[in-house]
Amino acid sequence: MHVTLIVPAPFDTVSGGYVYDRRIVAGLRDLGHEVAVAELPGRYPLTDETARDAACASLDRLAPGTKPIIDGLALPAFAGLDDALASAGAIGLIHHPTSLEPGLDDADRTRLRDVEHRLFRRMNRLIVTSDLTADTLATGFGANRDRIAVVCPGTDDAPRAAGSGGPTCQILSIGTLIPRKGHDLLLRGLARLFDLDWRLTIVGSEAADPVHAAGLRAVAEELNIANRVRFMGAVVGDALEAVWQSADLFALATHYEGYGMVIAEALKRGLPIVVTNGGAAGALLTPEAGLVCPLGDRDQVSKSLRRLIFGTDLRQEIADNAWLLGQTLPSWTDQAAAFARALQS
Repeated sequence: MHVTLIVPAPFDTVSGGYVYDRRIVAGLRDLGHEVAVAELPGRYPLTDETARDAACASLDRLAPGTKPIIDGLALPAFAGLDDALASAGAIGLIHHPTSLEPGLDDADRTRLRDVEHRLFRRMNRLIVTSDLTADTLATGFGANRDRIAVVCPGTDDAPRAAGSGGPTCQILSIGTLIPRKGHDLLLRGLARLFDLDWRLTIVGSEAADPVHAAGLRAVAEELNIANRVRFMGAVVGDALEAVWQSADLFALATHYEGYGMVIAEALKRGLPIVVTNGGAAGALLTPEAGLVCPLGDRDQVSKSLRRLIFGTDLRQEIADNAWLLGQTLPSWTDQAAAFARALQS
């Protein structure tokens, strides 16, 4: 099988969606399929002329017999190319609709929604990363449910987190520093716990929205918790694993997740978890493996964190259950094979 994945540049971006894309590309190649990656310049998802020209050119350059897979972030650049996409048998890889991204004004949201509503229905097939996204595309965007395949992310084997070993509860949050990840809500929830001994480490790139990243530091200063919060930026490889291993608790107050890869990674390492139910963020958890708070509810985030920071026995019990649940999650090898089956169906 010959496929070309079409994505906004740069492909080495540290984000959950691109990690998924890269792992699937590697897995398909390991299975013997020929996979090319076409990186498109320009601005996304609110596209500019550069992006639209690059999208058109990417279809023109496809070799005969190649299946084009278009990452959902790039899809708005193909507005007006409905017939060309249908003719090429294009497949959409949708982590979540871009029109659901928090922070858009009404005009931009409507424009993106109109494009996605039209193009989702013209794709030969849609591959999504969660049941929630599949339901969203079918019920909210008019996509044919029979043409939607769910291939959730895989996980790597990982050692169980050893924890900090000290009296201070080390809390870890991982996510690009953009409004959707809700780091500001997490900071405000933790600021109420001035009587407890905790520290927060936030791992995530600041490149996508430097203004918001600077604002988060300002919030920490305003709340008088800056001395308890460490912003590490983008961390990968052994350095990231070291951060995982020293954590006692994972927290993410996200507004929306198409799946929640980082939550799966936390489960894989046996960390107790506090999340908000933004999108599919809470879907991976059982009540025994973590605490799920209503979307945007700072009070519940604060109360849930208090329970696990103060209640060390409860925290250990939930950690044990998280570890057991994490061992049931599929591998990347399994999911690459599932992705290949979805392409061929």
